[in-house]
Amino acid sequence: MRPHFLPSLIIAFFAICLIACASNKKQTGYRASTSNVQQFDAIIVPGVPFKNGSWDSVMKARVMWSWILYKNGITKNIIYSGSAVYSPYKEAIIMGLYGQKLGIPAEHMYYDTLALHSTENVYYSYLLAKQLGFKTIALATDPFQSFMLRGYTRRRFGTPIYHIPFVNDSIAAYRYVNPRINPRPAKVDSFVSITDKQSFFRRFRGTMGKDIDWSKYEGGKLEPL
Repeated sequence: MRPHFLPSLIIAFFAICLIACASNKKQTGYRASTSNVQQFDAIIVPGVPFKNGSWDSVMKARVMWSWILYKNGITKNIIYSGSAVYSPYKEAIIMGLYGQKLGIPAEHMYYDTLALHSTENVYYSYLLAKQLGFKTIALATDPFQSFMLRGYTRRRFGTPIYHIPFVNDSIAAYRYVNPRINPRPAKVDSFVSITDKQSFFRRFRGTMGKDIDWSKYEGGKLEPL
């Protein structure tokens, strides 16, 4: 098969997965995903590129969901994750700045600024959670990303990572909320986009978690928190 057909096939694969995710209505609310856990020590919130001086709809939804989960007592803390990948702003810090504007106390927010891909968002946040002594964690993101990472979180981590995909109706209730932030604390000098440093296939390998050296972990799996 000629190489230029591969990107189209990959996109088609993700589209099929999105349709499958949308049909799985049992995973739309956090009650269906948290089992018997009443409150998490922390939730992991993967980053989104910050462009044009404002959050886009995806970042807004993820940050709003983290705020909703925090203020309703579902989580004690939030780990925002994301480096400066596609724009010169550390995604984790940007989300934290918005989180503070929404009223989340700074002392309950933690940051991973190493992750370049969604698999790394979970990996580095898990390591941070272990360092902080957290014992129960969950992934709080949009339904599509949650679905795509479900097998990965089940296979690679010694402590269960619950999934809490956001509920669209809950996010829509706050559509009028649009705080302004000063993004300067998140700015990276001498920034180079990942698209200028890595090829499409190199980035795809990273998305699949291939940049993580799993061989240093027994059975290719991180030990429990």
